[in-house]
Amino acid sequence: MIHKYKLNGYNIVMDVNSGAVHIVDDIAYDLLDYLDEDFSEQNREDIIGKLSSKYKKGEIEESYNEMIDLYKSGLLFSKDKVQNSPKIKYIDSPIKSMCINIAHDCNLRCEYCFAAKGDFGCGRVLMSEETGKKAIDFLIKHSGKRRNLEVDFFGGEPLMNFEVVKKIVDYARSKEKEHNKNFRFTITTNGILLTDDKIEYINKEMSNVVLSLDGRKEVNDRLRIFTNGKGSYDMIVPKYKKLVETRGDKDYYVRGTFTKHNLDFSEDVMHMYELGFDQISIEPVVSDEKLDYSIKEEDLPKVFEEYDKLSKKIIDLKKKGSHINFFHFMIDLDNGPCAIKRLKGCGCGNEYVAVTPQGDIYPCHQFVGKDEWKMGNLNDETFDGDMKKSFSKANVYNKNGCNDCWAKFYCSGGCNANNQEYEGDIMNPHKIACELQRKRLECAIMIKAALN
Repeated sequence: MIHKYKLNGYNIVMDVNSGAVHIVDDIAYDLLDYLDEDFSEQNREDIIGKLSSKYKKGEIEESYNEMIDLYKSGLLFSKDKVQNSPKIKYIDSPIKSMCINIAHDCNLRCEYCFAAKGDFGCGRVLMSEETGKKAIDFLIKHSGKRRNLEVDFFGGEPLMNFEVVKKIVDYARSKEKEHNKNFRFTITTNGILLTDDKIEYINKEMSNVVLSLDGRKEVNDRLRIFTNGKGSYDMIVPKYKKLVETRGDKDYYVRGTFTKHNLDFSEDVMHMYELGFDQISIEPVVSDEKLDYSIKEEDLPKVFEEYDKLSKKIIDLKKKGSHINFFHFMIDLDNGPCAIKRLKGCGCGNEYVAVTPQGDIYPCHQFVGKDEWKMGNLNDETFDGDMKKSFSKANVYNKNGCNDCWAKFYCSGGCNANNQEYEGDIMNPHKIACELQRKRLECAIMIKAALN
């Protein structure tokens, strides 16, 4: 399978199974409309005849021979060497990542919040130290021989329960040597409660920090609001700047959401960059299409245009010696994720689980509050292995339509939670999300071509 497209003056051809990307001339690009794995003499003559009105015979033959060389090298129309492996039916793995919902409460009331504005529809409550320690014990127990484990403190707003965050970190660190584990912590915050002491602690203990900001003040303050309706921009931006300026070389990113109200979201990305942030993610809102801020299919051409615009801005910046990492354009075409990782993505419900303040276990933070997806509870030491096994089958060879999609090894079948919420099954990819993912991948590959 190949995928070819034109973008920003480049003719780009991607060989799906090998991951090889080729920048080709017009002759090769047109030739590939007629070429598949049939390199017979008859097909050769047929192709020359079809293109002879546009190109010289010698040029066509030269391009044809180059395509043969790529095919023989396994870089064009390559075979899928993974699909028929018996290991692919389901990929049951030890748990390596956990989202600890440290606070089912929030001091903001963001309109688009998937967590019912902070409490996941389950009532406002903070996690106890005891439950947090049980979560760490659960992760250690179910991680098998994995050494490196990841814990994300999430909410609601985690800083509303920051003392318990610190106690959980201390407890996990106390268990590392005994169990031969290494914990990597992340915290996601809206920034309202950041203080100098919290910034110092986060920069010391958190391997990554996610800072929520939607971009320009008028954009951010339209939906990221306090209970009284006031916006949060002026309060959080100075705190984010201080955190990033004192963070050194540790990871962080500023993460926003764009909606129908700001389809010109490249302006928000550049605004974040101008504030001094160079690690940026801005995600399309995923919501009921009846809501006024939802992105609908009719909006996709504008969104695609904006991704094109953003990709060109990033190229211009990098050519001038500046640096910006936009999350959705970060792609490694040489040494990317291993084959198994590409097939299953985040590992929701299999390698990754979420824990609530009450000790309930869910496949991920976006399933929290949906009782039918509860996998167990820390307090009664239950865990649904059958549900875990069902999630272990959620890979691109089992999800509907993924096997025929050129982007499958980068999309990994999309978000299981969004698939369930908007398509009725974790195995049914969310259609709009698929379209967006394919466009972002095309832009990411084009950026690589332009810079190399």
